[in-house]
Amino acid sequence: MCAEIGQVRGGTTCTVLTVKASRSPIPGSVSSKRSSCTPGPRLCEPPIMSAPGVLSFTQQGWEQVLAKVRWALVYLDAACAESLHWGCGSTRLLEAVGGPACHLREFEPAAVGGGAEQPKAVFVLSCLLKGRTVETLRDIICRSHFQYCVVVTAVNHAVHLTANHVPAAAAAELEGQPVFEQLEEKLCEWMGNMNYTAEVLHVPLLFAPVAPHLALTPAFASLFPLLPQDVRLLNSARPDKRRLASLNEVDASALPPELLLQIRCLVSGLSSLCEHLGVREECFAVGSLSRIIAADLANYGPAKNRRKTATGRASVVFVDRTLDLTGAVGHHGDNLLEKIISALPQLPGHTNDVMVNMVELTALQNEEKNQSMVAPGCLAQSNDPAARALWEALLSTKHKEAVMEVRRHLVEAASRENLPIKMSMGRVTPGQLMSYIQLFKNNLKALVNHCGLLQLGLATVQTLKHPQTAKWDNFLAFERLLLQSIGESTMSVVLNQLLPMIKPLNQRTDDDYSPAELLILLIYIYSVSGEFTVDKDLGEAEEKVKKALAQVFCEESEFCPLLQKITAHGRRTTPVTQSPKLRGTSHSASLAEVSRGLCLSQSLGHPPAG
Repeated sequence: MCAEIGQVRGGTTCTVLTVKASRSPIPGSVSSKRSSCTPGPRLCEPPIMSAPGVLSFTQQGWEQVLAKVRWALVYLDAACAESLHWGCGSTRLLEAVGGPACHLREFEPAAVGGGAEQPKAVFVLSCLLKGRTVETLRDIICRSHFQYCVVVTAVNHAVHLTANHVPAAAAAELEGQPVFEQLEEKLCEWMGNMNYTAEVLHVPLLFAPVAPHLALTPAFASLFPLLPQDVRLLNSARPDKRRLASLNEVDASALPPELLLQIRCLVSGLSSLCEHLGVREECFAVGSLSRIIAADLANYGPAKNRRKTATGRASVVFVDRTLDLTGAVGHHGDNLLEKIISALPQLPGHTNDVMVNMVELTALQNEEKNQSMVAPGCLAQSNDPAARALWEALLSTKHKEAVMEVRRHLVEAASRENLPIKMSMGRVTPGQLMSYIQLFKNNLKALVNHCGLLQLGLATVQTLKHPQTAKWDNFLAFERLLLQSIGESTMSVVLNQLLPMIKPLNQRTDDDYSPAELLILLIYIYSVSGEFTVDKDLGEAEEKVKKALAQVFCEESEFCPLLQKITAHGRRTTPVTQSPKLRGTSHSASLAEVSRGLCLSQSLGHPPAG
């Protein structure tokens, strides 16, 4: 089992299951139910689960949640909503809730409470039940009329004890689950009657299963490997202790408590997955933060009994994303799905899915003003077997084969619905695929039967037509040229080759690189170059590039989402003579530091559409 810590293209922390033998390891789902009355019988029987894997693990967790939601208002945070989105779909949750109205709400301080006719609430949360999360719970409950509250957390009780500074020795002697039990009492207090019913339970819902053996962890979208400049921050936070010279000297004791808790939450989820798989894991790591996480999992107390009874073995390999940034920003992949995720806009509130324009399947004109009138499609099709089969094929096939696979699925679907399809051989074009898709437009039954497949088909068409796709080969050619130049020339020569490509808005054509694309190229350059000598020529070249970039930024009328995150700016409101600062950098910072600092942006794994 492998876990990449950081971001991948179109996603965040990634867990890939590959069970195998291993050597030389690094040494060394429980619920609480306390209520004033016995809850009703289980209302949702789980479906037949597939073979043990990350998909069945997530589905099993959601079945525990679905058993609690009958006639309830359901509040989900973004990470749990994404896990539901990929694991079993919102339709499954709505069916379990029952009733004609939609009872799903986002968990946030401004969330609407429940009225007198809504006495039950279920909160599904990916985080610790502590701090602002508990305050938000209190605020929602106090402005509602709930008589029965269920709080589901993806973080187990042992981590809650750690968060509440309970020593490991004392935690081992505790009976029950006091943190959950105390919160249950608070829930009753906030509902206004201690005889009302409250439950707090742990269900491991940290994974978003993209495929049966591939999962992402949206709850850890912000967990990113340490960078060299972080050593200064760590030293400043511990002035009385030995100074750290490099990342190689950083261990768990040097990390801030918030980061340690985040790591422990991840470790808790991975341990639960290993328990589901019935394996005893052996941990390996490449990178400073990965080393800390691997050691924490290897020494995780609650997992010791599990390992004694496990019948299988698994290798868990953690890799810092920063050790392979070219994989996140490069264009050398010949995969259609990679291009879809790069070209189409991100689905709001999600870290790993995109919006698919569905207007083509309606009577509306495909104009920008109409696009917000129709709910977008997406890539996740958890309840459509045919669409899921196509999705899994897209994950592993090359671009040409993937496009042909999309055509084959559309043709077979149209044939099953007896639609008047005209077969054409040869090269697959966007127009050909769209002609097949539009056959379903005026046939409601066929449209409903194959809605998931049509969403993937439209995603393919929109990607093939997208300007970003047309520039993909340009990126690839330039990256190959860079690789050749870096091998034969100094870094200053490479930067001087890039300089003429940095053009302000009024001089750019569709074939030129946007500011965001230039930043991605810079990250690529500094990632593949490795260590290099800093001399006068390099300093002058970096200053020229920084000056050109600053001028380009200042002349942009509106920043794309990536630049907004990096500069903390939206529309330009400062005079053109003032350069926007990159977040976390100064004007005197070297271009190498700026480029590596850009890795902190959460959009790094999702290159902009231009």
